[in-house]
Amino acid sequence: MSRYDVKAIVLTGKNGKFTGGFDINVFQQVQQTDAKKPIVVAIEGLALGAGLEISMAQLGLPELSLGIIPGAGGTQRLPRLVGLPKAIDMMLTSKPILSEEGKRLGLIDAIVPPQELLKVSRQWALDIVEKRKPWTRSLHRIDKIGSLSEALETIKVARQQVKRSASNMPQHQACLDVIQEGIVLGGYHGVLKELKVFNELVVSDTSKGLCHAFFSQRATSKVPNVTDIGLKPRPIKKVAVIGGGLMGSGIATALIISNINVVLKEVNSEYLVKGIKMIEANVRGLVARKKLAQSAADKALSMIKGVLDYSEFKDVDMVIEPYKNRVHDLCLDSKIVHKHSIGEAVIENVQLKQKIFSEIEKVCPPHCILATNTSTIDLNLVGEKLRSQDRVVGAHFFSPAHMMPLLEIVRTEKTSAQTILDLMTVGKVIKKVPVVVGNCTGFAVNRTFFPYKQSAHILLHLGVDLFRIDKLISSFGLPMGPFQLEDLTGYGVANAVGKEFATAFPDRTFNSPVVDLLIKNGRNGKNNGKGYYIYEKGSKPKPDPMVLPIIEESRKLANLMPRGQHVSLTDQEIVEMVLFPIVNEACRVLDEQIVVRASDLDIASVLGMSFPRYRGGIIFWADLVGSKHIYASLKKWSEKYGNFYKPSRFLEERAMNGVPLSAPVSSPTGSRARL
Repeated sequence: MSRYDVKAIVLTGKNGKFTGGFDINVFQQVQQTDAKKPIVVAIEGLALGAGLEISMAQLGLPELSLGIIPGAGGTQRLPRLVGLPKAIDMMLTSKPILSEEGKRLGLIDAIVPPQELLKVSRQWALDIVEKRKPWTRSLHRIDKIGSLSEALETIKVARQQVKRSASNMPQHQACLDVIQEGIVLGGYHGVLKELKVFNELVVSDTSKGLCHAFFSQRATSKVPNVTDIGLKPRPIKKVAVIGGGLMGSGIATALIISNINVVLKEVNSEYLVKGIKMIEANVRGLVARKKLAQSAADKALSMIKGVLDYSEFKDVDMVIEPYKNRVHDLCLDSKIVHKHSIGEAVIENVQLKQKIFSEIEKVCPPHCILATNTSTIDLNLVGEKLRSQDRVVGAHFFSPAHMMPLLEIVRTEKTSAQTILDLMTVGKVIKKVPVVVGNCTGFAVNRTFFPYKQSAHILLHLGVDLFRIDKLISSFGLPMGPFQLEDLTGYGVANAVGKEFATAFPDRTFNSPVVDLLIKNGRNGKNNGKGYYIYEKGSKPKPDPMVLPIIEESRKLANLMPRGQHVSLTDQEIVEMVLFPIVNEACRVLDEQIVVRASDLDIASVLGMSFPRYRGGIIFWADLVGSKHIYASLKKWSEKYGNFYKPSRFLEERAMNGVPLSAPVSSPTGSRARL
């Protein structure tokens, strides 16, 4: 800035990126620097965060997704360049825009071919110096703001929307506060407030949680002895999916929309037609929601081929056997699947599974990955009779598979590093976040969260109002409470999953009588419009008071209430009694080294169970709460209400020694999620 021989400045990046933002320490320096010379920003590709604030060109301000606000003047400059409504939308949603829209809005001055970018930018800068082009100082512009009353009304409407959609996150209202300051008092005052608020938010629990989730997601791509030993992923161009039920059709959809050819095998033509129709419906749904262009949808549907035998398996790179058997699919056909689905019905047969995999091994090429989506059969048993046990792996998708972002990659004792690396690569191609986990009942995510429903049912049978429990858990940040979730997934699934975990962990399960009583009463949740709630088309679920006598009957059968009296609990105690048992089970998962690192369980809880991202994940949140408080609470409840709440050895040790739950686990036996 101080050189007299420099008349104007062109800022640019390389390799198709301007910048994805600044280091936090640089924000203050930028805020305090007053440009004395014209600056032209030459962007090829990507400019996000502070990169856009400096340039106000391509093309997004994602800071709110990290719990902060733009900190280099963006809250003041963007509204003055594109207008207040669009600026608020870009900041609150953190969604970037493309260069064509940027040009139309006035965010970009010109779009030029890449090879002419620097030449045109230099000339533009010199034209400003020579006064052939205007030198626009965006902070001083007011022509796109509108009248004060219009601007304040726009901000008021945005505040109401934020209150509904992001009530637990402070950065949205804070961003609107800062924007309003600049509009009422001027850009300079707005920039000063922006810096103050930015510095407050950057150390908030919300920002810490969102940043942790961001880095946790990145860390999943590093798996010791898999990604660090020089292996190269092999191309997966053609995948066979066995069974076109709900899960099979979802997996097939995820593959074809990512340009991977799919062979869908079924046992007869009736099921095959049904499976293809489900895939077509999935693709149409993505087009309707503007997640997929019509041309891409047409191409995707051309990549699926239905078959009734194994003749097309001779050149497939991977086989995925999504579901247990046809009885299971028939059960699931009537199931309402939700993104927060906690499990699948359990109708599995070890011998049948082994027979299918023996047939597959004979007809597939020797490099073919043999993957199963099973969530209940021990994967070591699945491949027990095979010659190539190193190619057997779990590919555990979450329903609906073409929409849910998590893929648990479950390794057996013999799964090779190459197989895991290849499946991780497929996961990324189909836009999933692959998390490598060890083999146990429920794997990492369903295992960790099996106490969620159990603890809610214990509270119900201690006399706590079920609708109060649901409301409090929703207020905490989960999409819905445990009872509404049970209505949504169906009672058949609830019973089956409950039996599965009761068999695996008999010392810490509660057998709730209420589901059988609801079924006897003709209720099956959302499936038939009656459960804990009443479901009517076009309206939100309504609590059904008619369910209360059934609850009372169940309470008498369970006989948990002390001296037959309803327990009295605070809102905080209810939330903690639902969530602390999940933390306790997560501690066992860490102790058994089912995951590579604690942060893998954090991001898996966010993506697989919709644990609030802004809380960082189940372990990160638990460390914020404090292991001593969690341990003391569970110990107290276990003495009052039984073994279900008994603290795990891992939790006790960490609490007693003041070691974070997220600290690495050292074990001579090694991790089940590692080689």
